[in-house]
Amino acid sequence: MMIDTGLAGRVAVVTGSNSPLGIGAAIARALAREGVAIGLAFLPTPPPPVEPATVGGPEYAEDWEPGARAYAVATASDGSQVLAEVRAEGVEAEIFVVDLTDPAASAGLLGEVEHTLGPVDILVNNAALSVPDTFVPQRDPVFYFGDHPVLDAANLDRHYALNTRAPALLMADFHRRVLARGGGWGRIVNIGTDGAPQFPGEVSYGATKYALESLSRSAAQEMAAAGITVNTVAPGPVQTGWIGPDLAGTAAAMSPFGRLGQPEDIADIAVFLASEQARWLSGQTLYAGGGKRTF
Repeated sequence: MMIDTGLAGRVAVVTGSNSPLGIGAAIARALAREGVAIGLAFLPTPPPPVEPATVGGPEYAEDWEPGARAYAVATASDGSQVLAEVRAEGVEAEIFVVDLTDPAASAGLLGEVEHTLGPVDILVNNAALSVPDTFVPQRDPVFYFGDHPVLDAANLDRHYALNTRAPALLMADFHRRVLARGGGWGRIVNIGTDGAPQFPGEVSYGATKYALESLSRSAAQEMAAAGITVNTVAPGPVQTGWIGPDLAGTAAAMSPFGRLGQPEDIADIAVFLASEQARWLSGQTLYAGGGKRTF
């Protein structure tokens, strides 16, 4: 028997959805297949210059190792490929370029989408920043990202602005808009990390994602009266372009299933949480790591 998710005709906003290799794009495509119109909200990330080991000036992504190169190119995408893929599912879709670290931009996003596609029923907070940092200088014992800088105020604030404050403001505005049209139905799906409770080597990322979990649980309690469910998906390692061949083997060996997570693995969970079948599920964090948590 086919399961009807009850999502046809709904409108969703998916943040951080420009990378064709990313979780946000996979969620957008999966929701589109259910008949959901999609607002792709993102700010492309230009690859930063790096100093190569050889002599010469700064080089860019084309000189990085395969994993980093693929990720840098994908996250710098203008979203046109994802837009075409979503529209190919027969739904309306538009791009909304927005810097979610700007509170004013966060406040205006849902209004722009509503003006273009209609009232937003589903909010997927996927956009995130992850820059390694640490309390004690170290090398990553698992993923070998190299030397990590010591945590400082600027890096912590950057993570907080995108990983915590932006989703909080979007959730608050989403709630207001659902109430303004009489309430009754809404879905918020936040994308966290299975390393949120502790993330040595990526302490700012882990801490700000853990704060997002707390916000989600509070929102689930306070928004239930408006018919809104709020849940968090906490992925383990997912191949979004950043995992090179050597690391891929290491990460796959850590998994009980013997493979890396794929964006579609997370997308299917997000669709379920948005569906009618998940109507009695709220305030939950679903760990999606193939049976193993990072920490």
